[in-house]
Amino acid sequence: MERNDNVLLSVTEQCDNVAGTACPSEDAEHFEGVNFSVSAVLPAAGCGERMGVPTPKQFCDILTRPLISYTMQAFEKAQWIKDIVVVVARENTDFMKSVVCKYGHQRITLVEGGSTRHRSIFLGLKAFTETQSCLPSLSKPKVVIIHDAVRPFVEEDLLSRVAIAAHKSGAAGAIRPLVSTVIAASPSGFLDHSLERARYRASEMPQAFLFDIIYEAYLCCSDSDFEYGTECLHLAQQYCNSSAKLIEGPSDLWKVTYKRDLYAAESLFKEMLTEQVWIFAGTGHHTSYLGNLLQDAMQATVKTIKVVSTGIHGNLCLKDVLSVPCYNFVCIATNSSSMQEVKWLTMSVVTANISTLYPVVVVTVHLDNNLGRTAGADIKEDPGGFRHLAKELKPKNVLLYGLLIQGLKGSAQMQESVAEASVIINALIKERSPALTGQLLVA
Repeated sequence: MERNDNVLLSVTEQCDNVAGTACPSEDAEHFEGVNFSVSAVLPAAGCGERMGVPTPKQFCDILTRPLISYTMQAFEKAQWIKDIVVVVARENTDFMKSVVCKYGHQRITLVEGGSTRHRSIFLGLKAFTETQSCLPSLSKPKVVIIHDAVRPFVEEDLLSRVAIAAHKSGAAGAIRPLVSTVIAASPSGFLDHSLERARYRASEMPQAFLFDIIYEAYLCCSDSDFEYGTECLHLAQQYCNSSAKLIEGPSDLWKVTYKRDLYAAESLFKEMLTEQVWIFAGTGHHTSYLGNLLQDAMQATVKTIKVVSTGIHGNLCLKDVLSVPCYNFVCIATNSSSMQEVKWLTMSVVTANISTLYPVVVVTVHLDNNLGRTAGADIKEDPGGFRHLAKELKPKNVLLYGLLIQGLKGSAQMQESVAEASVIINALIKERSPALTGQLLVA
């Protein structure tokens, strides 16, 4: 067996991580029965031929961030997973290092991949068994989880379930019911036979193994296995006589394979980002009233809406507000000069690194009472300054929009305007369109 010289580096040793999950402490509590060591291998060395685009699918952007970053983030949330080995092609290692550093990923070690899936996974496993002079050695885990880099929608609960099952049985993997009937064709292109769909399942990821079992299985693999094989559970069963526990997984375990899957994944992430909205309503009577109206109008479509009845510079510490990640803010202008408030909020978002992982929407709302007084009149009278600020914020992943609401307090016009405003705000936070930033919309 030749020595594995493909380990590249422990990237997080070389990055100043500002947005990632903190490294687990030595005495961190185990997650729901995971009282043994666990690490992960994410194969990401494929070229993504079926995607039909020049960029490998794991590096295609979703909301300005590479797909693989979302998958690594899902594993980082499981603090009980000690090390995450990502296997990448040599030509993509520099880009992968930049992704890890830019988005603050933690506990990541990069390994150069092989020419096939099984070769890449084996190289990832070898990183735990062979000392590298350029790296702090990775300790061999009791259980290793193998997961595709292009399956970002994996929850910690499922990771723990397959890990615990593998610890008991030797191997375990997620499965899903078959959607279509599987048939076999004859050499002449006619139906030979079909499988009884109720008896069969689709093998999914993640899969987990006792490390010694899956490593021994790969040591026994034939050239044919390495070249054409795709199923890790089969290797453990064939070469180590290990039983494999099958775990029913959720419907969102699907793999990003085709171009249309990127759009579906983006839609799901956008839906997740719309679950919470902060409304800064200020201390004024009219602005607090408007904040409550917006809350009532939006609560049918937004899971959590929090109205802050204080100015951004008020008693509430903005740092405390931003300590729990939220990606949607509505700032109701409290006086005729509101640009300073907008700058303070957006710069606070940037400083808190909230916009590093996901685009943040900030909608500044201005009330025109038809009596010649408009909160945020400076923005209305000088929209160029507002557009310039939005342009500066866009590269920082902050999307700034303006919205004008008309009407006197209690008037039918205001009620109608607020209803229209809630529809506009919901659309802005759902679509997250960079094309509309800097615009002052009218409800």
